[in-house]
Amino acid sequence: MLNKLEAAAAADQVCPAQHVRVGVCVPRSSLGHGSSLQGRGTSLPGLENLTTGYNKYLRPNFGGEPVQIAMSLDVASISSISESDMDYTATISLQQRWTDPRLAFHGNRSFTLDARLLELLWVPDTYIVGSKSSFLHDVTVGNRLLRLFANGTVLYASRITTTVACNMDLSKYPMDTQTCRLQLESWGYDERDVTFSWLGGNSSVRGMDELRLARFRLERYHTLLARSRQDTGNPAHLGRRYTGSYPRLILQFELRRNVLYFILETYVPSTLLVMLSWVSFWITLDSVPARTCIGVTTVLSMTTLMIGSRSSLSKTNCFIKAIDVYLGICFSFIFGALVEYAVAHYSSSQKCAAKVPQEGPAKELTEEMEEVNITNILNNSITSYKQKISFTSIEISSDNVNCSDLTMKSHEKIKCVLRNKMHRIIGYFTIQNPGNVDHYSKLLFPLFFMVINVFYWAYYLYF
Repeated sequence: MLNKLEAAAAADQVCPAQHVRVGVCVPRSSLGHGSSLQGRGTSLPGLENLTTGYNKYLRPNFGGEPVQIAMSLDVASISSISESDMDYTATISLQQRWTDPRLAFHGNRSFTLDARLLELLWVPDTYIVGSKSSFLHDVTVGNRLLRLFANGTVLYASRITTTVACNMDLSKYPMDTQTCRLQLESWGYDERDVTFSWLGGNSSVRGMDELRLARFRLERYHTLLARSRQDTGNPAHLGRRYTGSYPRLILQFELRRNVLYFILETYVPSTLLVMLSWVSFWITLDSVPARTCIGVTTVLSMTTLMIGSRSSLSKTNCFIKAIDVYLGICFSFIFGALVEYAVAHYSSSQKCAAKVPQEGPAKELTEEMEEVNITNILNNSITSYKQKISFTSIEISSDNVNCSDLTMKSHEKIKCVLRNKMHRIIGYFTIQNPGNVDHYSKLLFPLFFMVINVFYWAYYLYF
């Protein structure tokens, strides 16, 4: 017991209570600016400034030149790229370097300190622009690094996972390329107080070339320097008040979507459904159940495929995407094949009905139509119609007929002309041979589908 008391008394003589701060023992002999390391790891030079005049609430060179802060990034992962929420999640290691002359000491060594000492030092108020949520990793301890160099340079590194907003243009989905940014900016200090810079340009960002993403491929990335001008409302003048220009560092990267997955999942099945609908062109018009079953089945299958494609991006349905355009084209061709059979079958039914002898009102209508064109009647068979049409003061000759002498009422002439024109118009749209509809469809449907595909893929891949 006596030995323990003597050891405690010896410790009090070496490290008096008034010189013990944050677990660092500073001997009296080492007090003063620019002191060197004393003993074997029993003191850390320069940290006595924390107790003698160091103010963590004032930046280095307060009132003078701005603090130059150099940054670098280690990108561990970029994941959870969400088109619905338009954001991505990244895990990064952010390193910040700045020089604080108040922490300088003699020598050429550097010391790695406990990160909890950051609570006693001035640190930049860097934040991530557009961040929705962020957190510092703390397993097994807080993932932070603090290193102090002899000239007062401080290296502060932290491991962060953040979810950042990324505005996406989905008009070419899934053949799209998205440009996202990771932006670092000073929250409160403007350019008169701090300046930001990348430690080594594009080489300041490490880990991007090794990234492997599930649905995207990293095309390129580069670093940028920018300024953010901040304004705030002025209630007194109902105008705007300039608060300052804030330094900003930008890591911009482009992600190109892997389209192979969508080709196998959506494009190939929809194309096969279109080709399946063409099978009905080789089935006879009399096979009503077979052709109707193929048409209805392909239409329903295509509808299910379209609903499944849009349900995966339910929050982006306001966009007309490239995949929606293709599915709409396929649905149009499938529905067109069903309509083609309806037209062909109707024309065939009408032709069969026309071959049946007409009786009753239909026969009288035919005879009435034959009496309409008086000129043709007189020229072709003038003898058979003498008893049906009465002429006044006309000498009928089989060699020469003068129609100008015929006596007809004006409304009857107009009626005859209109009927002739209507019959001609209907004749233009009358299908004389319904079997030709399937014959032409076998050629035109595949031809138009291939032409549209050429224009579709050329536009969305190269424009």
